[in-house]
Amino acid sequence: MPTLLHTAIRLHEAFRRPPARDVPHMRPQPGSPRSQRGPAGGRARRTLPAALLTLTLAIAPAACGLGREGHVSDPSVETLRVVSYNIRHGRGMDDVVNLERTADVLRRLQPDVVGLQEVDVGVERSGGEDQPAVLGRLLGMEHAFGAFMDYRGGEYGMAILSRHPIVEVHSVELPRGNEPRVALMVEIETPHGRRVPVINVHFDWVADDGYRYAQASELARTVEGLPSPFLLLGDFNDVPDSRTMELFRGLADEARKPVDDRLTFSSTDPRREIDHIFAGPPGAGRFTHTEVIDEPLASDHRPVVADWEFRP
Repeated sequence: MPTLLHTAIRLHEAFRRPPARDVPHMRPQPGSPRSQRGPAGGRARRTLPAALLTLTLAIAPAACGLGREGHVSDPSVETLRVVSYNIRHGRGMDDVVNLERTADVLRRLQPDVVGLQEVDVGVERSGGEDQPAVLGRLLGMEHAFGAFMDYRGGEYGMAILSRHPIVEVHSVELPRGNEPRVALMVEIETPHGRRVPVINVHFDWVADDGYRYAQASELARTVEGLPSPFLLLGDFNDVPDSRTMELFRGLADEARKPVDDRLTFSSTDPRREIDHIFAGPPGAGRFTHTEVIDEPLASDHRPVVADWEFRP
């Protein structure tokens, strides 16, 4: 039977173009966390169903004041720790590609779900590695990848990591800007058996917001059709008072950053707040903590972390 996420996306697509064709899920390598992939920009949209797989994560000691001990007192409430991080294909401010360093940053945050932007698979500049697979292995998390385009021997796009099983992957093609763009959508299954859609975005970056607003408008129409609580996160490449961000405020609650430490770009000289986390629909849950992490070396963006509580 189709999942709620799959049904909502199909209903939206029915008004835009012929429905997507299904393809078999990609099999993981033995002994590794499961891998799933969405399509590259401009290709047919695909849904990748997968068998459930339960993973355990050995978590490092808490850092940055983000420990998990005693986090939920009500057993009927679930909490997801969510991170959005533009990793610049693992290239730090020292111009060295180092995924071990990227993994160390994420490990300290103890996330349940991570949205990564600017991710390579098989690209020459990053040593030809499958970066979502490498980070998934280093962190003991499942991973999914959505490609924007072919690039220098491989593919360039975005990824989602999850401590909980990923049961569906779907890429939604967005209007083309200076580069092709997709939104990567997965559905995770929480310990209470709740299926939660997670949507990762990376909108166009130029000063003229025409392309960016068109991409956001297309995604907003998809988000409106989601029938269950969802998470929306990523590099929106726009500031809080922009028309792009206003599109989503009526559809979801925003994880409000500390007023005195809300800037996410650049990591060495933060001047703009362009990385954001939402949860919807409004009132489906609440954010109990949001923080921008001071990490000036691993990427040119600062990671954003938020704790979201909701009832199954």
